[in-house]
Amino acid sequence: MRRIVVSIFISLDGVMQAPGGPEEDPAGGFTHGGWTFPHFDAALGTAMGQIFSRPFDLLLGRKTYDIFAAHWPHVSDPNDPIAGLFNGVTKYVAAHAQPKLVWANSRWLGADTVGSLKQLKGEDGPDLLVQGSSVLLQTLWKNGLVDEFTVLVFPVVLGHGKRLFGEGADPAGLKLIRSQPYPTGVIVATYKPEGAVRTGSFQLAEPSEAERARRQNLS
Repeated sequence: MRRIVVSIFISLDGVMQAPGGPEEDPAGGFTHGGWTFPHFDAALGTAMGQIFSRPFDLLLGRKTYDIFAAHWPHVSDPNDPIAGLFNGVTKYVAAHAQPKLVWANSRWLGADTVGSLKQLKGEDGPDLLVQGSSVLLQTLWKNGLVDEFTVLVFPVVLGHGKRLFGEGADPAGLKLIRSQPYPTGVIVATYKPEGAVRTGSFQLAEPSEAERARRQNLS
């Protein structure tokens, strides 16, 4: 069976919009595009190589597909490792209506994105690797389709923009699989969903009078 694995760049406040450049996605007046660039070095490049080391196909939302399709097929360096991978693998594209897909090896998932992904997950094949795709990610999370995700947390606060988990995201517990800090301040952490959110309490077994009064005043 295939897994859906997510690899995402996020700021410390959870923004994932336009990590690669100012013109990548200025929607909503976003002016900080390219915020990951100053923090990339050889060590972080090695971490990215590890993410791409397992066989995968790409799973992309329409907007991220358009960004990638306008870039990776046009990389002129024949030794660029990411371009070689991305141009060669199958690209599955989530879109409400059938888009014009000009990048080689691209396939529309069809009108029923969730149904198509459930079918793909039941087949043999490589992981389905999600990059970017903020809208698609909300659908994947809501339908319990994410098997694993890696977040690369960059030491910046962006204030606003498209976020990894949008407003109203379904609550869930997570299990940390591995984590590693890097010299430029980036932390790479990989998680798996682990059921419902677990809760507990540090409060006194018998509430104090002050605590009882506090609770009565809660609105």
